[in-house]
Amino acid sequence: MPARPIASTAAAILLAATSMAYARPDARTMTCEQTQQLIQSRRAVVLTTGRNTYDRYVRQFGNECDWPEVPTAAYVWTHDGQCRVHRCEEPVFDFPD
Repeated sequence: MPARPIASTAAAILLAATSMAYARPDARTMTCEQTQQLIQSRRAVVLTTGRNTYDRYVRQFGNECDWPEVPTAAYVWTHDGQCRVHRCEEPVFDFPD
């Protein structure tokens, strides 16, 4: 088999594999339920939340956050409105004086 078709096929496969590896789910195109199920099934996922914004979201009860961070409620816009999800943040201890 000539080298040219092999090289072009290999390049096409490489391009497809790298584009799929960096594909990020877009919360704006999913329903709230789909977004929450995706996070639950993957335990943690990076979601596109805007044209140039993204963040990592985790399930509420799990150990996906590095110490001392904990899962904290956050909201993202989905296809059907605002959706409650969780992301890792350091806890704020605001004790009264």
